[in-house]
Amino acid sequence: MPPANRNEPRRARSSSSDYSVTEFLRDFPDDAACLDYLWRTRHSADGEHAHCPKCDCERVFRRYATKQQRQSWTCTACGHHVHPTAGTIFHRSSTSLRLWFHAMYLMTSTRCGISAKQLERELGVHYKTAWRMFNRIRTELMNDEDEPQLRGEVEIDETSWGGRPRRPIKDRRERAMWRENRTTVLGMIERGGRVRLRVIESRRGEPLSRAVRTHVNPSAFMLTDDWPAYKPLRREYDWAVINHSAGIYVEGNVHTNTIEGFFGNLKTGMRGAYKHVSDKYLQSYLDEFAWRHNHRHAGYRSMFHELVGEAARQ
Repeated sequence: MPPANRNEPRRARSSSSDYSVTEFLRDFPDDAACLDYLWRTRHSADGEHAHCPKCDCERVFRRYATKQQRQSWTCTACGHHVHPTAGTIFHRSSTSLRLWFHAMYLMTSTRCGISAKQLERELGVHYKTAWRMFNRIRTELMNDEDEPQLRGEVEIDETSWGGRPRRPIKDRRERAMWRENRTTVLGMIERGGRVRLRVIESRRGEPLSRAVRTHVNPSAFMLTDDWPAYKPLRREYDWAVINHSAGIYVEGNVHTNTIEGFFGNLKTGMRGAYKHVSDKYLQSYLDEFAWRHNHRHAGYRSMFHELVGEAARQ
């Protein structure tokens, strides 16, 4: 259906976009529009009335021009100031609100991530500014530590993180030792639902078991390969195993193809956008990929609105 207003952006029926760059530029053309969005989302649905903490009741608020970088709304009864950015990642930031919003739009409109160098070119900011913005968005808005545990049918697998050896390793023991020394990422995914990724100390013993217990509900049905480290969990979960060692990868409904496919997309995206990620920041990058997967079907809201809404809820 064509838009009723001829000035409204058009989108093809076949397009998978839920919020185009044209719509973003229309809705958030400047800092004032971004600030007004935060004000209405956090404090005042109608843009005029809000709860005044000093009067302890709902009052009329007005916005007056000031010399401050971040404008505030003032209670017409007592003069109390309310700052929409207070307590958010935008608080006391010298970077334009419009640039913050644009950075969040870019992070949510890509499938495989966007590097800080690309953001530097897109926004015309310093590289350190772009990296700091991305790091704060990942660690403070895309963190899933407080999310509910995974339920239903949950596929679990682990993968090694890092590049290939500089030379072929022919000795079996040396190859096993090299693999053990690499960073391990544990992936857990609900079939048709959410994914959870965690950097763990080891693919063996308690570190793996502890991560599964933390993020997978005891009522879930686990599906894993035949890696021995999963055996201690048999007493705690209903469990099915696919025997990869025997060359079997699908047996009826038993497989780990969903999480393995996610790992493939993750590694391709990380290699293409970021080239290299240090162990120190790896978890935040994993959170970014998991967040996009978990919010890809956000309903009536775009992923951008989900992310900027999370910033407003801080």
